[in-house]
Amino acid sequence: MISVIPPRLRKPLGWVLAGAIFAAAWLVHGGKLWWVAILVMVTALARAIATYVRGGQNTDEGELAGSRADERLKELTMRSRAMAATAAAVAAFLGLTIAVAVWASWWWPFAVMLVVLLFGYLFGWSTYGIGQSDPAEEDTDGAPGHDASSALSR
Repeated sequence: MISVIPPRLRKPLGWVLAGAIFAAAWLVHGGKLWWVAILVMVTALARAIATYVRGGQNTDEGELAGSRADERLKELTMRSRAMAATAAAVAAFLGLTIAVAVWASWWWPFAVMLVVLLFGYLFGWSTYGIGQSDPAEEDTDGAPGHDASSALSR
């Protein structure tokens, strides 16, 4: 589905979608603050337009905004997300620890966040890390080019 959307439009459409969902939440909330939904949509549209314009530039930021990053920028993005996830895990753990220490009833959102982070971490390992090994790494003694059948025939 995402392959039919041009790369330069992917992130701006993401901003519009996120803004629309958050604005809908404010509308459902209702009350005196219903106007916040309009403010959220205007902000999301402004951010989407800025992202689209930046995506047309030939800079590192433009390549990231235009969804056409090279390996260096993709690794930078991956490391940044890993650091953000680590910070979220530390914050969730500290919040859970403080809530348990003061016998607070608000401990469970921190526990849920830790579980979500754990599942995301394990999903990342299953997707990118743990899996079938490379046939070149299956040598019996670790020496490159070692053939087990030739060792038995000697």
